[in-house]
Amino acid sequence: MHATGILYPRPSESRETLSLDGIWKFAIANRSEQNKGFEEKWYQAALQHCAVKVIDMPVPSSYNDITQDSDIRDHIGWAWYHRDFFVPRTWKSQRVNIRFGSVNYFAIVWINGVEVTSHSGGYLPFDVEVTDHLKFGHPNFITVAVNNTLTPWTIPQDFFNYAGIHRPVILSATPKTYIDDITINTTSVSDSEGTVSYSVELGGSKIAAYSVIAEVYDSRDRLVAQSKGLTGEIRVTNPNLWWPRGMNESVGYLYTLKGDVYRLPFGIRFIQWNSTGVYLNGKSVYFKGFGRHEDASLRGRGLDLVTLTKDYNLMRWIEANSFRTSHYPYSEELMDLADQQGFLVIDEVPAVGLDNFDDDLLEAHKQALKELIQRDKNRPAVVMWSIGNEPQSQKQVSAHYFERVSNYTRSLDLARPVTMVLAQSYASDLAAQFLDVICINRYFGWYSDTGHSELITYQMVKEVTAWHDKHLKPVLVTEYGAGALAGLHTDPPVVWTEDYQVVLMEQNFKAFDQLREMGFLIGEMIWNFADFATPQEYFRPTGCMKGVFTRDRQSKFAAHFLRRRYAQLFC
Repeated sequence: MHATGILYPRPSESRETLSLDGIWKFAIANRSEQNKGFEEKWYQAALQHCAVKVIDMPVPSSYNDITQDSDIRDHIGWAWYHRDFFVPRTWKSQRVNIRFGSVNYFAIVWINGVEVTSHSGGYLPFDVEVTDHLKFGHPNFITVAVNNTLTPWTIPQDFFNYAGIHRPVILSATPKTYIDDITINTTSVSDSEGTVSYSVELGGSKIAAYSVIAEVYDSRDRLVAQSKGLTGEIRVTNPNLWWPRGMNESVGYLYTLKGDVYRLPFGIRFIQWNSTGVYLNGKSVYFKGFGRHEDASLRGRGLDLVTLTKDYNLMRWIEANSFRTSHYPYSEELMDLADQQGFLVIDEVPAVGLDNFDDDLLEAHKQALKELIQRDKNRPAVVMWSIGNEPQSQKQVSAHYFERVSNYTRSLDLARPVTMVLAQSYASDLAAQFLDVICINRYFGWYSDTGHSELITYQMVKEVTAWHDKHLKPVLVTEYGAGALAGLHTDPPVVWTEDYQVVLMEQNFKAFDQLREMGFLIGEMIWNFADFATPQEYFRPTGCMKGVFTRDRQSKFAAHFLRRRYAQLFC
């Protein structure tokens, strides 16, 4: 597996790709015979020739909701995938990789019966060279074993445990000497010039004799700057800066860095922050957006370009400018559109409700951060790293833990602020002292003082002010909201109705307006964008109903109310 780059496979003059997406063969291991597939070596032949019930399964998708079988929906343990494929004879002189966008949670991969890689962590890509294991111009087969068992050391979660091969599977061919990684940073910007530093890491053979010419092209594919060498600075005259929605008439402007021949989109922009604000290109940012999930009917957490595109249309319609990848990294295809359409992203590592602060968890946490930043470091849309969501940060042991995690994040990237989403009291929390920006989740009128909307404005103003006064850092409310069953109404409003969801929002808006005038609130993100699946629970009717849109992306009353709010907010 790569120790450095994880560039998305992009075809070019010197690179080719082959998708392995489609219908695979699939089987789950019996609960009482979880190791049967390994004992009988299911990876050495087609699954349909093994002693197991085999069905068809689309890739990418979650396997849980594809059938009518509750044993598959609720399966915990090993599941097996298999498919046949061909590799062109012309690839024999190339270096061939296989790349998985995401497999949840632990994966083992075999090519033609030989184990080639394994990976832990369900939301980030992994790849491996497989040149020596392929038969060029002849049939090949691939087997993947997936295990979705979660423990305190696999970084737990509180949403439905969707599992399977969730994102694209791609074979790619490159020259024997190739670009393995690219890092781009905006170092300075003025009205007349933007300075971009870059570094290129090579892989393969004959690296010492290899040179790179880095060329920058504008959005109309015109060459605007170039530099020679594996590292250097490129100066772009009269640059078009990358701006998010609502802050400039030019939104999501992207350049392309070209070399070897690999084309990497990037934006020219810079981030600053202090005790009261976050600034993009010197201008104060106010986040108006959502917490979200990668979640849709039938395909679960599997990549679905239809739902993905619809969601961006809805976010533009509602006048949002941002979202948090709660509570894990989202697909690269989704992140590409954030770059292109000018949405600000708080990029969150999969670390929900952390409690067991031991060294094993720390290493898993740091590895996930390393993979996340490696993947998304060049994205202009990503403006903050979130190192977790709602940990037990009141525990004394958590202080040293999050000091190390925060410092590790900065060792990987100093260009963006570090944050974490906190749920403990400002009086007892021990993690905020190590962050650059404080994010908090607060459900006044819902989880506390349920139904008492008259208390919300006072409580929210008091809460946010206390966090800022204690730490002298900007504060962002990343979650607030109420569950609402679509079509349920009462007058006067009561909880679970669409009416109460709007009343709760209205009282929070009053607090946000007061806090914004005080100068240290930098944004409001409602929970949630759309209803999503959760485990079977007596207090959530088939899922979390806090969405302003239903799970099939129809608007509740709250969506129209929020649209008016966001349209009136200017960054």
